[in-house]
Amino acid sequence: MASRPLQLVAAPLLLLLLVVVPAARSSRVFSVADYGAAGDGSRYDTAAIQAAVDACAAAGGGRVLLPAPGNYLTATVHLRSRVVLDVAPGARLLGGTRQEDYPPESSRWYVVLAENTTGAGVTGGGEINGQGGAFVVTPSEVKNIMVSWNATGDCLGDECRPRLVGFIDSKDIRIHNITLNQPAYWCLHLVRCDNTVIHNVSIFGDFNTPNNDGMDIEDSNNTVITNCRIDTGDDALCPKSSTGPVYNLTATNCWIRTKSCAIKFGSASYFDFKRLVFDNITIVDSHRGLGMQIRDGGNVSDVVFSNIKMSTRYYHPLWWGRAEPIYITTCPRHPDSKEGSISDIRFINISSVSENGVFLAGSKHGLLHNLKFKNVDLTYKRWTNYTGGLYDYRPGCQKMVKHKTGGMMLEHISGLEVDNVRMRWARGSLKGWDVNPLLFRPSTIDQLSFHDWQSVDVH
Repeated sequence: MASRPLQLVAAPLLLLLLVVVPAARSSRVFSVADYGAAGDGSRYDTAAIQAAVDACAAAGGGRVLLPAPGNYLTATVHLRSRVVLDVAPGARLLGGTRQEDYPPESSRWYVVLAENTTGAGVTGGGEINGQGGAFVVTPSEVKNIMVSWNATGDCLGDECRPRLVGFIDSKDIRIHNITLNQPAYWCLHLVRCDNTVIHNVSIFGDFNTPNNDGMDIEDSNNTVITNCRIDTGDDALCPKSSTGPVYNLTATNCWIRTKSCAIKFGSASYFDFKRLVFDNITIVDSHRGLGMQIRDGGNVSDVVFSNIKMSTRYYHPLWWGRAEPIYITTCPRHPDSKEGSISDIRFINISSVSENGVFLAGSKHGLLHNLKFKNVDLTYKRWTNYTGGLYDYRPGCQKMVKHKTGGMMLEHISGLEVDNVRMRWARGSLKGWDVNPLLFRPSTIDQLSFHDWQSVDVH
């Protein structure tokens, strides 16, 4: 499959979604200044913003404008159907940093939250800022220690922090031309949503803050992501299936840097993932490139990764990942967990420079089926001083395992086709490597096909 047709697959889907999303009545503009917002960054403007949202909804929809200049401090803002939050260039919506600023249930801790809406959205060219730095208890160049709001037991551990923007049980969503900055936890979260267009969104999270994912597409379908930039500490584009399947997700023309995985399926994976396309993506200095962590019995099928350039490197092992450009795994999270399968995955026109090899690991009852690599260029070299020689199965499974490092590690696979794949080895910078193109146990592998495959030294 050539790159041109893949790009054309995404375009009609985007046009279709743009057609079916009903436009809000853009002639109706409700400025929060008219409802008493101060915009001084110190007084809470929650009441004024919410009043403008409710008035806009009562009028049948439109735009709620946060005019510039202004810093609008707020507790949770609840969007309504057909209301688009319009943050003007030069304006910022600032999330509060007190637990009392958010609803009682941790599942509803968002700075901006839309529940059971149709046609809601966020736009405007300005910024929504979660003030994530206020949640750092102990700054660390390795991994920050974060505040935890878990006194009630409603949530556990250091993940008890507010997300930035969330859409729950909603449809016909538009998120475009907006900067999402410094989330305390996950940044943009879709939960059981349908028909979403995300376009020209920039996400910036602190590089040392755990769990500040870029976009989590959870149990949501018919999603298009285009022309986005994500620079954050944790997973960047992250489909999850917790209460339902994820299908028809297309992401194109994006730039990603992350201290974890750039594109990661899971690890919440109770239901299926099907028909996902990732095309024309640039990934730089990430701990992992393309990843699947299937741990809960869901199955993955019909996924295309195409026209992707990336560099992956080691970071501290406190972060999941060991610099793999491609990491496809399925294994039970717990000994009694169901094992899911991964099948019909295509990697087309991929190039990488990485400090580790490709990791393809199924499990005894969760095989990898029908994987295809076509026009793939893998360059291996070391430039950091972090320890190698470890395979990272986390979460669950075998956790961290000492292992020789090779170009591809294969286990529990039935059907792998390699066509025009080149491995390039920077021999002078591969201390600790086995420098073996393939590492596998023959008893766990069958139906291998290699055509036009090379492994060469480079200097």
